[in-house]
This record gives sequence, C-alpha cells and structure tokens, in this order.
Amino acid sequence: MIKRLAERPLRTAFGVWREILYYDGQDQLIVLVLGDVDGASDVPCRIHSDCISAHVFNSVECDCREQFISAQVFIKEQGCGVIIWLDQDGRGNGHMALMLAASLAERESIPQTEAYVRLGYAADRRTYNAAAAVLHDLRVGSVLLLSDSPGKAEGLTDRNIAVSGMHSVAVDLEEHPGLRAYYEDKMARGYTIGGFKSESV
Repeated sequence: MIKRLAERPLRTAFGVWREILYYDGQDQLIVLVLGDVDGASDVPCRIHSDCISAHVFNSVECDCREQFISAQVFIKEQGCGVIIWLDQDGRGNGHMALMLAASLAERESIPQTEAYVRLGYAADRRTYNAAAAVLHDLRVGSVLLLSDSPGKAEGLTDRNIAVSGMHSVAVDLEEHPGLRAYYEDKMARGYTIGGFKSESV
C-alpha cells in the first residue's frame, strides 16, 4: 500500500515541479511531477535509481546524472511527466556492493555485472512494485518510459501499467568515451541503447 507523506512545489533549473514523498511500507521514495498527468496517456516517465557516486560525488563512471538531467529536459519540453526516484543504489544491492564490485571489475578487467555475481550479489535486484503503485496513485493512463531497460518496462507492465513506448536518454559516447565499456555491459544485459554500436559484435 502506497501512502503520500508530504508534498510541495519544487523550483528547479527545469521549471517548477511537484515533489511528493511516498512510503510503501518499507522505504520512502521521492516523486517529481510536472504538469497534469491525471488520466493522461503517453506520459513521459523516468524511473531512476539513487546513485550517490554520480549525483553527490560527480562520478564519470556511469551515466546516471546525465540520464536524470536528460529526463528533466525532455519532460519540460513535453510539458508534463513523472520522475520516480528509488533508493536502489548499486542496482538495489547497496552502495557497499557497488564499491566492492567496481573495485573487482577494475582490478580484473571484467564487467561490473560479473563482479556483482562473483561477490555473491544479484546482477540486478531492483524492483518496480513501488514505482507502479505511484503511477496508479497518480492515475496515469500510460507512460512513455525514458529508459533503455527492458526490465523496467516489464516491471511496470507486470503490475498493470501500460507502457506505450520507450525513449532513450543514453549519452553521446563521442562526448563521454569513457562510458563505452559501461554501455557494452548494458547491452550484454539486454538494454536497447539507441545509436550505440557494440565493438564486441
């Protein structure tokens, strides 16, 4: 059962959004809403996992910060949308797992996904139950998912959220060449990153 705890207008570089704090019985999650999404179809929606490294420490080892900004820009351009911020750092394994996996991946030149598994963690233990519950609470008709992850789309459709399509918020590798191996790993996990050509194929 999802419950609203607090709500306020939030002024950002990308307009004034509605910030809503939810509680799902276990965790709190933050939702940003722009415009009127009640009953709307094809609502741009970004489901975003917490990433301390990118959002707090300005890490360049992932594209989390850039994807978040791209989602805000796109939603502002469309005039409405939803961003759901989930406390699922380290693909839901936690920040310590992320640190250990990143160290192992660099030390042994292996994908970070493999590093998680070798350390006894799940390759990805994120869940989208709470995100789906939020979208039901907001009475969103259907979403245009701002993601390249088929797992997110599945996680929503399995919980009766209509996903009308997906829109990539991937970065340009000419501007971020250091993320090529990171994107290779994503492609190996089934991501469909628009415009990305794997060098391993």
